[in-house]
Amino acid sequence: MRMIKPPLKHVHILVFTLLSLVFSHTLFAASQFPNTYSYQASEGSPQAKIGDISWLQGYWQGEIWGGQAEEIWSAPLAGSMMASFKFAADEQVNFYEIITLFEQNNSLVLRLKHFSADLKGWEEKDQYMEFKLVKLEKNIAYFDGYTYQLVSPDELHVFVVIDDDGKKQETKFAFKRNKSR
Repeated sequence: MRMIKPPLKHVHILVFTLLSLVFSHTLFAASQFPNTYSYQASEGSPQAKIGDISWLQGYWQGEIWGGQAEEIWSAPLAGSMMASFKFAADEQVNFYEIITLFEQNNSLVLRLKHFSADLKGWEEKDQYMEFKLVKLEKNIAYFDGYTYQLVSPDELHVFVVIDDDGKKQETKFAFKRNKSR
């Protein structure tokens, strides 16, 4: 019996297809952006405790959109952390955020609520934005469209996929630790 070899081109296509299937599963549903992942319900969230990201605590400041941003994270307490975020430009506060990070179902969930400068909520009264944990590495926490990366003890990068009227883009916030507080 004679073996028939497929053309080399077909072998490459088959290998590429198989590798794509394997890596698409192991890449934790990478989004269309380089620094964020998308949550897949079929994959679920990895096990994690709040202490796994205690490196996030501190007072962080940076510049973006022609203004200044600050994010202040509390130390872990009772399975959770909280933060406040403020963005100001031209000596005027544009908006605030209240952020909670807590343990749920043996993993972590990030919740966020926006407020105007006069503290009027952007989301409805009982609504908030929620981001489930997708992947956790040393000094990097990937939530659904939201990534925190401790670049050094004094530098934090936050990548957020922002939806502006249907146009999504990944935005980078580069923060430095403010040690004066």
